[in-house]
Amino acid sequence: MDFTIPEDLRMMQETIRRFVEKDLEPISRQVEEEGTIPEGIVQKMRELGLFGLPIPEEYGGLGLGALGEILVYEELTKTNACFRSRIGTSNGIGSVGILMDGTEEQKQKYLPRIASGEWTACFALSEPEAGSDAANIKTEAVLDGDHWVLNGMKHFITNGDIAHVFTTMAVTDKSKGSRGGITAFIVEKDMPGFSVGTIEKKMGLRGSNSSELIFDNCMAPKENVIGGDDMIGQGFKTAMRVLDKGRLTMGACALGASQKLLDMCIEYAKQRVQFGKPIGQFQMVQAMLADMATEIYAARQMLYNAAWLRDQGKRITREAAMVKLFCTEMGSRIADKAIQIFGGMGYMKELPVEMFYRDMRLYRIFEGTSEIMRVVIARNLLKE
Repeated sequence: MDFTIPEDLRMMQETIRRFVEKDLEPISRQVEEEGTIPEGIVQKMRELGLFGLPIPEEYGGLGLGALGEILVYEELTKTNACFRSRIGTSNGIGSVGILMDGTEEQKQKYLPRIASGEWTACFALSEPEAGSDAANIKTEAVLDGDHWVLNGMKHFITNGDIAHVFTTMAVTDKSKGSRGGITAFIVEKDMPGFSVGTIEKKMGLRGSNSSELIFDNCMAPKENVIGGDDMIGQGFKTAMRVLDKGRLTMGACALGASQKLLDMCIEYAKQRVQFGKPIGQFQMVQAMLADMATEIYAARQMLYNAAWLRDQGKRITREAAMVKLFCTEMGSRIADKAIQIFGGMGYMKELPVEMFYRDMRLYRIFEGTSEIMRVVIARNLLKE
């Protein structure tokens, strides 16, 4: 068993660490307050290749495997989570359906533009009546000549307001439902009948918008079915495979934020004096630090192993669900302890602890709630 991270990935990790410290962390509070990432920072992300982490080099990306990608996200989420979110949907659920199941023509058309950061991709699955119950989507697509006509609405779509390409799930055969009746489409923002609806106001992730998407007789060409005619009705399978990878990403986000919080707590425990000595000398504070470090250690091993398995070509539905469940639940526990260690100052916006606390809470919900992860794990176990 060799747990050594390859040198090229370590170098990439160090590059991202410097980028976070030099460029992102200094404007983290500004982005939190203004709710937008400066275009100059987005351009630096493009120059670093951050919009094409998993996309193969032949399509203009860096060609990183799952392990390399989560190492990048682990570093990026040691600051404001919206920076990771800006590139994450393009690298993950927004484009991975095209990468896994798309035709060669679709890959040639879309992946280079996504990898360069010229176009942002996002994932349009969730609807008002279909959150955890993803198979219950109502958006429909009907074939009319050379086009599919889509009608319906999506919501909570990350980067929906700035995306150019939308991996969109729609019902094409009501009688079959998720078992052959849902199809994955590539929708472009300029297609007739497509528009962005309400931009939702969130508790956290304030530099990353989530929005409604409106499909009102939206015309998508026949060739925009992901995978072509042979994949009509197979969109739900594509969606579930897409989410396997997305769940590793959520684990990486929770891990990076947790590590940052622990580092901040250690430093604070050395400096903050109460009752005549640093609070780090009190056993109750030491116990919290020890618990935080232990959970982070366990989460990192679980996450790295699952990513390694995916890079070996293994199916990781159960492992991805376990990672998503454990890492995100852990992250909330870490954030709560961090607030407790910092006390009143941890609750103030003067310090970033409360921002991490708010942002961390979302990881237990999107791309599969903790409850759904338990269902996935249990069903997988019982199936065996």
